[in-house]
Amino acid sequence: MIFDWNRCCTAVETRELQGEEPLELDGDGLWVGVLSSGRCLLEYPGAVNASGASGDVLLGRGHFTLQPATPCHLLALRLTGLAVEEFLRGLPGCRFVDSAVCPGAAELLARLCGANPQEESVGSAAYSLLCSLAHADEEVQRLPPLVAEAVEMIQNNYMALYGVEDLSEHLGVSKCHLVRVFSAAMGISPGKYLTQVRIEAAKLLLLQREYNLEMVSSLCGFSGANYLCRVFKRETGMTPAAWRETSAPHGPAKKLPARNNEIYV
Repeated sequence: MIFDWNRCCTAVETRELQGEEPLELDGDGLWVGVLSSGRCLLEYPGAVNASGASGDVLLGRGHFTLQPATPCHLLALRLTGLAVEEFLRGLPGCRFVDSAVCPGAAELLARLCGANPQEESVGSAAYSLLCSLAHADEEVQRLPPLVAEAVEMIQNNYMALYGVEDLSEHLGVSKCHLVRVFSAAMGISPGKYLTQVRIEAAKLLLLQREYNLEMVSSLCGFSGANYLCRVFKRETGMTPAAWRETSAPHGPAKKLPARNNEIYV
């Protein structure tokens, strides 16, 4: 029996909020959105964390309204499927969540919004997006300013950072202080978080069969293909080649969409 991604998880609709006009969203399934600029209010009975700021991720269900508090931009995608229904059982209502708890969600959402719905890779990419939101439905506290800045720097510059020493130098604090504060707030060390972000970025590139391992390692901040393979196997239990064979579509490769934070090497 051939696995049907569309029954598991698929993207069915995209909507965009631009400027100061409110946006109403409804329909079956889960709305996932990324607020890329400005501030926005969520009008929904019993909404948790109903005020979103730039960088926050929207999780919505049912019928609700997004009311800009300032000129803002938000891109939203509606997901449906059996896996989405299971996810919604643990989501009590609409909310904004800190993007730090779901790294990679913004890039996956942008990729899906620019994809052709008929492409075979859409279902697997939609499922990857849903997986990236695994902890986003949990209550989270706003991160301390130093940790939030560290998370943002890692997400935007993971390909260029040499390690925690380099990160702490950019932030103007000692490595020991950064590790202590970051670990207390995030539950993992900044080095571990940096590795996780790089692995998620590598997975996205591995979905594109035009990228060889040397190119993937370079774009994700690894010192070489051999090191990428060792770290990838340690973190996922699979080699990059094995992960690509089980996860990437076998059709023509599709280029990654343009994004604000381009990778420069």
